Amino acid sequence: MRNQLTPRRLIAWLALPLTLGLVSSGNSSTADSERARGLGIPFMGEPGPLNGITDVEGVEVGHKTLVRGEGSLVRGDGPIRTGVTVIHPRGKTSTEGVYGGWFTLNASGEMTGTTWLEERGLIDGPIGITNTHSVGVVRDAFVGWMVDQQWPALWHAPVVAETYDGALNDINGQHVERAHVQEALKAATARPVVEGAVGGGTGMVCNGFKGGIGTASRRVTVNDRSYVVGVLVQCNYNWGGNSLRLGDRWVADQLPVGEHCYTDASITPKNPWFPYCSGADLEKNSPTRDGSIIVVIATDAPVLPHQLNRIAKRPSLALGRLGAISNPGSGDIFVAFSTANTGAVNEDQFNTIEQFPNNGLGTLFRATIQATEEAIVNAMVAAETVTGADGLRVHALPHDQVRALFSK
Repeated sequence: MRNQLTPRRLIAWLALPLTLGLVSSGNSSTADSERARGLGIPFMGEPGPLNGITDVEGVEVGHKTLVRGEGSLVRGDGPIRTGVTVIHPRGKTSTEGVYGGWFTLNASGEMTGTTWLEERGLIDGPIGITNTHSVGVVRDAFVGWMVDQQWPALWHAPVVAETYDGALNDINGQHVERAHVQEALKAATARPVVEGAVGGGTGMVCNGFKGGIGTASRRVTVNDRSYVVGVLVQCNYNWGGNSLRLGDRWVADQLPVGEHCYTDASITPKNPWFPYCSGADLEKNSPTRDGSIIVVIATDAPVLPHQLNRIAKRPSLALGRLGAISNPGSGDIFVAFSTANTGAVNEDQFNTIEQFPNNGLGTLFRATIQATEEAIVNAMVAAETVTGADGLRVHALPHDQVRALFSK
């Protein structure tokens, strides 16, 4: 049977406290922190043993987190609240691609490599997520990595996506460097994913609270065969928390959503989108406050590119379940891949492949929606309060208040 708690996974789980140093962190939450289920929020479906994207055999995730400085925003100096997150679909030692698909719900954002992905249905190399102005350096670092790892092609077009962290981070300073990307690529593991304000999610805001990286998984059975769907999100949408739902309940009027504020009245903010913590009003109509979300879906089910394109649409329904409408300034872009058909993803020969039954796709659609919803909330639960550029403070989701809502 697939997707049991194998010896490799058990060893990885037990070894976690000794190996977290491989994942750089700052303002971060550890992988054994409280998660959304621990607050009593109900979720449908059966998670895998790690309840994360690394439940899909072979998938590895790594972060590089950059945190430095405080006070006034000075381009090139800081404060810095950013980073990069990488996903190796078949692990860092593999040079075999995966079948892939993608979908964009609202296109105010970027995901490189999607033109080539749409044309041939394959993803080569790692997948990256970072801030809006660091996509280029991450993409270039990936190309160098693939050349060094001797990926079998003369040129490469890797997949790198972004969300905007310019409220908390000196985004125009472009502080993510190729060396940082290399660290994340090398540090990636199949262990439980560190969530919250880490990696590419360090400076992100989500549903009215601090956001960032979140993950979840679902186990499914089709025709007596078991598979896993794993999801990882970089959550940076709905900064104001409008219409937020948790566990099928409207909670926007029961939680302190969107109470972001500047902590130092002596600093004139470069981007006056929020009030000072004293309550003085500032302009709050910038389109950048819409934010964005990137969703990466992995499965070991033998789904092919046309089926993965269909799966990649389903996070849209998870966003709706949480109250989102996909605002005009939001970059809501989703990518899906399958780790099945190992050894058969070869463009120079005839391949014999297995195809998942089309009439069974509803099971994977449901698992994707469920895992995406939980991954987003896990990102919010794991993220701690962060103060960044110009003294802007974005509060963490208040665990006690959420717990109280769902204990009634």
